[in-house]
Amino acid sequence: MDLRSLLIETHAHMPPAEILSDLTENDAARRFPGISHSIADIVAHMAFWQGWFAKRIAGTPEPIVATAAMGWPGIGDAGFDTLREQFVTGLDQLAALAGNPELLVTPVTPVLEFPPLANYTVQDALIHVAHHNAHHLGQIILLRQLYGIWPPSGGSFTW
Repeated sequence: MDLRSLLIETHAHMPPAEILSDLTENDAARRFPGISHSIADIVAHMAFWQGWFAKRIAGTPEPIVATAAMGWPGIGDAGFDTLREQFVTGLDQLAALAGNPELLVTPVTPVLEFPPLANYTVQDALIHVAHHNAHHLGQIILLRQLYGIWPPSGGSFTW
């Protein structure tokens, strides 16, 4: 399985853009009792870390956030549709890197300050993003099921 399939052309679950399709601003902002984050919060979180890894892969010395809460930036003023587009576009840009075998083995520089990530190559960073997104996309599917807005109009896997 190649990295592109882990990021956007998945085989284990629906592609991220499809999971996020058909969501209104109200659906995305909705809060389920006892659940810490809305769908919009989760997408903002994924977009934040995706963007952070993209900067680090590009060699930008973007420091890691000081606290976990700082990795949950909220939706901002632009609205959910803009946030969704930012997330999907950012994911497409990272997936495009998967087609460059020479780049994939390149160490991320400057070295990531968080010890478990310190020796990451570009490939490691892309796999990290794919796993992180898969975790949160599962949360989004569950929230959509709880809200009665699953599957999206394009359908879903049946198993």
